[in-house]
Amino acid sequence: MRVVAFNGSPRKDGNTTLLINYVFEELKKEGIETEMVSLAGKPLRGCIACYKCYENQDKRCVISGDELNRYIEKMIEADGIILASPVYFTDVTSEMKALIDRAGFVTRGNGSLLKRKIGAAIVAVRRGGQLHTFDTLNHFFLISQMIVPGSTYWNFGIGRNIGEVHQDEEGVKTMVALGQNMAWLLKKING
Repeated sequence: MRVVAFNGSPRKDGNTTLLINYVFEELKKEGIETEMVSLAGKPLRGCIACYKCYENQDKRCVISGDELNRYIEKMIEADGIILASPVYFTDVTSEMKALIDRAGFVTRGNGSLLKRKIGAAIVAVRRGGQLHTFDTLNHFFLISQMIVPGSTYWNFGIGRNIGEVHQDEEGVKTMVALGQNMAWLLKKING
């Protein structure tokens, strides 16, 4: 079993990465392979609504010059997908939004390629906007017919400066429980 996490933070190794790593630790304990894909420094263009992905039926976006098609391949190959983003003006980063829009079009337009995979959202927040960001990420999973595991609270950790999320005890416990629940669910579905 394999889980791929897409880290939408433009900060390399920031709080979003740290939160993903708490979940990964639990998945690895259960023998689940993990991979983190950082969107930092890899600009993604937004969807242009050309519908070529629906017409071509090749599991690809026609926009070239970025890594989106490689990301879609990783999603298709994975059993579980984590989408993680810091809060930017009460929502996901622009890179994460581009990933959601384009991957959503391609996977839905090619026969619901993510159907019944496990999806989990993670949010790093300084102060506010985390629930809207969390909803944006989960909407991608739900419209893709994915299965979303719960945790002990909404999946976010609080901290501004790099490393401050470690001080958010409840946030850390939430990530640990999310990893445990995700591993349990993956084993039930794929076992």
